[in-house]
Amino acid sequence: MEVIPIQSGQKFFHQLMMLYRPFENQLNVELNKHKLHRAQWTILYYLYNFGSATLVEIANYQGVEKPTITRTFSRLEELGYVEQLAGKDKREKRMQLTILGRTVYEQVRVTIDQFEEECLKGISEEEQQKIIQIMEKVRSNLMK
Repeated sequence: MEVIPIQSGQKFFHQLMMLYRPFENQLNVELNKHKLHRAQWTILYYLYNFGSATLVEIANYQGVEKPTITRTFSRLEELGYVEQLAGKDKREKRMQLTILGRTVYEQVRVTIDQFEEECLKGISEEEQQKIIQIMEKVRSNLMK
């Protein structure tokens, strides 16, 4: 039986799929220490790093449907981590972190930084920057 070499593009996406689930599962274990999960963390991350946003902006950033973000946001609002701001018009509602939300983000960030450092052990800063550039290009191609 002839062995057909696997193309690098196939290997790239196979490795991406093989990486995603274990990473997400372990990330959720780390976040669970703070009674959070990945979907909540990504909203906290976005609002902390990019400032206030609409649910549509966050949904577009994450590549998910608005109802998904709405449910997650509602739970974060119940926890007191996020709040609604009045928008430019009555229909637009912007979301932002509360003081408690900022504090929680900063506390959880310490846990996630340690986890991410462990994941990247043995990978140089230069290699990390190259991987980031590649992932940004792939995402850009997907979002066209």
